[in-house]
Amino acid sequence: MKQGKNVTIMSGCHIGENVVLEDDIYIDYNCIIRDNVTIGKGTTIGANCIIGEYTADWYRDHTWQPAPTVIGAGSVIRSGSIVYAGVTIGDHFQSGHQVTIREAAVLGHHCSIGTLCDLQGHCVLGNYVRCHSNVHISQASRIEDYVWIYPYTVLTNDPIPPSEREEGVTVRKFAVIATGSVILPGVEIASDSLVAAGAIVTKNVEPGTVVGGNPAKVISTIDKLKDHITGALVYPWRETFERGMPWAGIGYKTWSRLQEETAP
Repeated sequence: MKQGKNVTIMSGCHIGENVVLEDDIYIDYNCIIRDNVTIGKGTTIGANCIIGEYTADWYRDHTWQPAPTVIGAGSVIRSGSIVYAGVTIGDHFQSGHQVTIREAAVLGHHCSIGTLCDLQGHCVLGNYVRCHSNVHISQASRIEDYVWIYPYTVLTNDPIPPSEREEGVTVRKFAVIATGSVILPGVEIASDSLVAAGAIVTKNVEPGTVVGGNPAKVISTIDKLKDHITGALVYPWRETFERGMPWAGIGYKTWSRLQEETAP
């Protein structure tokens, strides 16, 4: 094990081989950090977590060659969560409790995955993706930056179950999927769209539209959405919401302009 400065490991923990613990890490009671795991600086891991968990290969004969697992700097993984071997997570990750992230999942920076979420591996999440509690992300899903997915949403991937074919869901930048929605295999949710609560989405969603119902149909465009108390227009949401976003304090338009000015 390679251990940096100011690392705290509470009792009952097991640390495997080829583990790298950078500076200022706190690992709470009864955690298991398996082989080939790197945990970035300033990360906190709650009690009873497993990082670098065995994949299916191990169960055949109890031997395996674990792929590297990387947890980015400044992350918080709350108690009871399990991150499988071969997962790569960017900086400033946050999880709720009892989150499962299966092998070969790749998460960008500043992602938040809520309590009891299940990421079934072989999926890609961009930066600043927000999944609230009890979200299921199937294999082959592709989620771009600044996407919001609310509780009890399911992204599916089996077109004619049970089958051997996977058709993942694609969710483009700034899209929002509201509570209790089900997105069927191969569907693309376009940028700046909103899937209303409880929708069953069977077809691609066009940019800037609001869809709802079973099966989901276009019910509006986002430029017509208003705050029901103030009457103010609220979409595109990035122009009216900034908490936890990189444009906090300056507004999206200013931040976007600065990004363009400093781009290589």
